Amino acid sequence: MTCPAASEHQPVYLGGPRFQTDPAELYREMRRDHGAVAPVVLDGDVPAWLVLGYRELHQVTSDPVLFSRDSELWNQWERIPADWPLLPMIGRRQPSILYTVGERHRERAAVISEALEAVDPFELKGHAERFADELIDELCGKGSCDIVGEYAMLLPLRVLARLYGFSDAQGPGLVHAMNEMINGREGALEGQRHLAESMFALLSAKLAEPGNDVVSRMLANRTGFTVEEVAQDLMVMMAAGHQPTADWIGNSLRLMLTDDRFAASLAGGRHSVGEAMNEVLWEDTPTQNVAGRWTSRDTHLGGQRIGSGDLVLLGIGAANADPHVRTDAGELTGGNNAFFSFGHGEHRCPFPAQEVAEVIARTGIEVLLDRLPDVDLAVPAGDLARRPSPWLRGLTALPVTYTPTPALGATR
Repeated sequence: MTCPAASEHQPVYLGGPRFQTDPAELYREMRRDHGAVAPVVLDGDVPAWLVLGYRELHQVTSDPVLFSRDSELWNQWERIPADWPLLPMIGRRQPSILYTVGERHRERAAVISEALEAVDPFELKGHAERFADELIDELCGKGSCDIVGEYAMLLPLRVLARLYGFSDAQGPGLVHAMNEMINGREGALEGQRHLAESMFALLSAKLAEPGNDVVSRMLANRTGFTVEEVAQDLMVMMAAGHQPTADWIGNSLRLMLTDDRFAASLAGGRHSVGEAMNEVLWEDTPTQNVAGRWTSRDTHLGGQRIGSGDLVLLGIGAANADPHVRTDAGELTGGNNAFFSFGHGEHRCPFPAQEVAEVIARTGIEVLLDRLPDVDLAVPAGDLARRPSPWLRGLTALPVTYTPTPALGATR
């Protein structure tokens, strides 16, 4: 790889407290020092490039040949130990859709889309409302709670588990495993193992007794694909569908509780929820950085020389805040959805998956505001902390207070 240290400014470690406290300011500094593409280092001093520019990110995601998803191209594999904590996020020889390219990728994406498109939207919303009510029933009498830990982190997985065919009892273990895997720290590999074991057990059960669920539909439509490939794709879908959606709920509620532009949102009813959710996808998107793309030959990008086999990370949060496209970041986006928060190009999040995530997130926020209309932040906004992940931006907790109300049970 072209040595990033040869730049005028040293490469930035992709991690640490600044990604928790104020990544937007860090991205501005990186853009000032390096331009639209910045040299970074990952755990173990592994070099990579972070794309900060909106135009440059569009270029990378629009050219799947030059900027490939085939991780076998990486020129750093000989340096990567077997226990590297980022292996769940930057894998090798993983038979999942994430690392498949060309026509085979398009075929696998079609299988996923068809399985999700068959989800009844009324059934989906009904599941989301029911699980949201059940979770709030456990909180509403207390007068205070942590929205992230006791609500947002539990809701998406409960809905997805029902859609995929998991039992409700498996939810907490799956939540913990996926959080560990995505955060990329000590428990990352163990979290990946738990998720894999759970998924293969579910596949075995559905092969023996199919049902009206996403997993059974994918198994029935897997012409040319092995059970292992289906399992890998399902794990990708679960991880991508749970954590970012939970953070979308938490980040949207944080915005509505702390930003003066949304001072009337809590009393404004459901109309304002969509506006807050859209604003979060621009300013505080759950998916901050994505790993990644690998260059198939030497090239230039954003004024940097990128060597063949270099790892290029997609700076979603930075590109969304690019001053060339956000000339007045203080203004509301007004429904503009030209953000990169769901990706772009062949490997973007499938549209049916986006719809599922939006229904879960919006329903979760709406039900909470219906049930706890006077919810208020319990700590100063400056005390809210983020999880230690360079990939996803979510709160460790969102403590709130509200007037205690009785549980609804089955009456809603």
